[in-house]
Amino acid sequence: MPNRVLIRALALALALPALLPMGAVQAEEIPRAPGHRLVSSYEGAPATAQPVPGQAPPQHPFLAPNGRSGMHADAAGSGTHPYAGPLGRDPQVTSEKIAALGGECATATFDAAGRLITVCGTFQGFLLKLLDPRTLATLAEYKLPQRSSTVEAITRLDFAKIFKDTSGGAYFYLDDQDRVVLADSRQHILRIAHERAADGSWRFVVEDDWDLTAHIAHDCVSWANLFPRGTCDPVTSVMPDWQGRIWWVTRLGRVGTVDADTGAIRAIRLEGEEIQNSFSVADDGVSIVSDHALYSFRAEPDGTPRAQWRQTYDRGTGTKPGSVNQGSGTTPDLFGDGYVAITDNADDRMNVLVYRRGADVPAGERLVCKVPVFASGRSTTDNSLISWGNSLVVENNYGYEDPTSLLLGRSVTGGATRIDVRADGSDCDTVWESDVRSPSTVPKLSTANGLLYFYAKEPNRLGIDAWYLTAVDFRTGQTRWKLLTGTGPAYDNNWAPITIGPDGTAYAGVFNGIVAVRDRD
Repeated sequence: MPNRVLIRALALALALPALLPMGAVQAEEIPRAPGHRLVSSYEGAPATAQPVPGQAPPQHPFLAPNGRSGMHADAAGSGTHPYAGPLGRDPQVTSEKIAALGGECATATFDAAGRLITVCGTFQGFLLKLLDPRTLATLAEYKLPQRSSTVEAITRLDFAKIFKDTSGGAYFYLDDQDRVVLADSRQHILRIAHERAADGSWRFVVEDDWDLTAHIAHDCVSWANLFPRGTCDPVTSVMPDWQGRIWWVTRLGRVGTVDADTGAIRAIRLEGEEIQNSFSVADDGVSIVSDHALYSFRAEPDGTPRAQWRQTYDRGTGTKPGSVNQGSGTTPDLFGDGYVAITDNADDRMNVLVYRRGADVPAGERLVCKVPVFASGRSTTDNSLISWGNSLVVENNYGYEDPTSLLLGRSVTGGATRIDVRADGSDCDTVWESDVRSPSTVPKLSTANGLLYFYAKEPNRLGIDAWYLTAVDFRTGQTRWKLLTGTGPAYDNNWAPITIGPDGTAYAGVFNGIVAVRDRD
């Protein structure tokens, strides 16, 4: 009697092209490096969903619903998703290879129908892609211009420039009308919709294009300008405020706004300061961290940014291995009863800093707590904290520079810590410490099942570079299970986040594309 499983598999393979939407390009799996059969494919046991009680961050009126609008999941930068991620019940891995070299898909967002929208970095330029959330097939693609750092890396053989560059569209957001808003490498802000044609195919359409070059130094390296004499100031990130203005920041400390209705642009400069991270927004202001200080901004009636308050922090004496620059590596977290949290860059031990964010708080009363984390001389992070209720989770990235840092079975010191602000706001307490080694991911919390998701790598004496999606209990810090996603540098996530989709799939951007993990149906 024929093997029914084999017959069904063959039938599915033959039918797949017909099932894909018109114009879709079938996904190609990311190849695994040798050694994947010599490491465990799964450890631990399936978890039981235990939803985490608490109040979700306020829904931003100009963003897609919380959990699917950007890298940090919502306007508050909480790093939480309201969807239940995989519990580890016979989990399955799929992937899409985006390019022959590179192709990492960092930020992942989801439109109202659950389709995945992401920006993937290649050596030819960034690609805005619309993907089928189950098959990862490409439904539509829009090519963004190449970053100057890529041209520099190729012409000057200094590839570190690429891994220290947070510009070009990696930080984008999905607005309340399912449109992508991003800043490209030409210092233009684009608002891009996606639409379906009569034949069933999809395409991206640029609806708005705001040129910032009159306000930003833009003599950047390109193939037509290999030796610029001026300054290049890339746009790092964009986010809307509660009134609908589009705010933007640049690497060299410019903070600006665009009025989406009139196109009016206003900007100021934080002299001598860099901004390499994204920022967070609440109805009481825009929270931005530079490599010197944490700020709260509001806009004047004409849109000009005005600082409500400025709080310096210990920026240390140099850039640590595992940091992009000499300063905080975090996007501010807006959480709890009017708090904002970042980390500093103190030389010996990095500290988690919690502040009261009210504009009328006296300077001497702004700091709630300063909590040192991880080992002496081996602590830094370049990823946002996770915040839920009065709790924060921080990850240690010390030792990670780029995908070459972990070749031949190497890993990082690692570690993750949960810290809670006391109910009376008098101080903070360390709740648990985990030894999970998550070199560079932006971890996430599923509030629907109580699991934290990290992208981990353990040292391997055989030199095998094995990467695991790892689930950690938010309440206890215990690792529940981990699943091998792949082996080799192509599976290094290189600062990309974990993202939990509306259907419960966990996605991770990796150096060669994107991987997806879901429990078997």
